[in-house]
Amino acid sequence: MPEDGSDSSPNVDTGPNGESAPTDFDVLDRIQRYLHGSNRFENVEYRSKNAPSSLVVEYDLGYFPTMIDRAYLQIRWFTNDDFSVHYSEQYENDERWECRWDRHPNSHNVRDHFHPPPDAQTPGEDRSFPTDWRTLLTDVLNMLDGHIMGFWDS
Repeated sequence: MPEDGSDSSPNVDTGPNGESAPTDFDVLDRIQRYLHGSNRFENVEYRSKNAPSSLVVEYDLGYFPTMIDRAYLQIRWFTNDDFSVHYSEQYENDERWECRWDRHPNSHNVRDHFHPPPDAQTPGEDRSFPTDWRTLLTDVLNMLDGHIMGFWDS
């Protein structure tokens, strides 16, 4: 990846073992429309200069304590139904809390796997994810909603 963080080949993703599949822009279009209607998000940016094969979804920071400077999802989807959904919280002290849901061939886990918080460590945990993007995103958002609500439980 170039130093500016941009994706040098916006239509094809290459995995750690050299596998590749084109970006599924039709699915990303549908995901954008789906997430755009949620009050959770302040901004839904699709195919930006720095992430031309991704959807970057910024959370509304009103849901978070003031120590969190940024919270976002970055979603990539491919024509073979591989995907990566990366969640990151960035704190004012430059720390992060991250996790990632992935489906892709690799050398560290089975095809479906989850990289758990707080640092989205590799290898992750082997999982089985739904094949429909709507069900997968519902599961991801429910897990993240629970995490976010935990900030306010006392």
